[in-house]
Amino acid sequence: MTDHVHDLRSVREATDRLLTAVAKLDNAALAEESHLPGWTRGHILAHLARNADALVNVFEGRPMYESATARDTDIERDAGRPLEEHLADLRDSAARFMATTEHDQDWSRTVELRNGVTDRAAGVPFRRWIEADLHHVDLNIGYELSDLPDEFTDREIDFLADRWSGRPEVPPVALVATDGRTRRTGSAGDPTVTVSGTPAQLLAWLAGRGDKGAALTTSGGPLPELPPL
Repeated sequence: MTDHVHDLRSVREATDRLLTAVAKLDNAALAEESHLPGWTRGHILAHLARNADALVNVFEGRPMYESATARDTDIERDAGRPLEEHLADLRDSAARFMATTEHDQDWSRTVELRNGVTDRAAGVPFRRWIEADLHHVDLNIGYELSDLPDEFTDREIDFLADRWSGRPEVPPVALVATDGRTRRTGSAGDPTVTVSGTPAQLLAWLAGRGDKGAALTTSGGPLPELPPL
């Protein structure tokens, strides 16, 4: 069962790691390319701040974003700001998110995110943890997939394996990690492809990050191409 209290504590820790790392940058560094094609580091920071506000909307029963266009426009508007403005926005938006979670509420209720996706309210803190830690890696400032907390990597693999389960465009896949964990993903049926590697390598493939699975070992067929997140 999801422990939202534990996950909120992990969100605080991930946010602190992010803010400490970003504070060491300068304005020129924010304009440089991140690991995400087409986005500078400033784009990622703007997205993280607006995502925190969007999740406040989710908790308070409003649409997560006014529209996809508005979401993208806000990110473009804020991407080029100087470092101090980014840091202040990250801190303030993170504080607003945490304040919303401190209200008495039904954590078992269903909430709606983007594109019709729903989850229990208790699942939202882990989703914010994903944003904070995975996008920290995306900043391309020295924090790598292999640096992520083991618990995060393990749970994010489970989360993404579930996301790709039942997708007809993804063949049945067995995931075998070097830590001994085995999982499956893809469409129904007995796995036709086995994908093996370290947890960080499996996460890179499932999340479309890093080498996107180039370091993995496969048997039974080539490494399947996953849809974009």
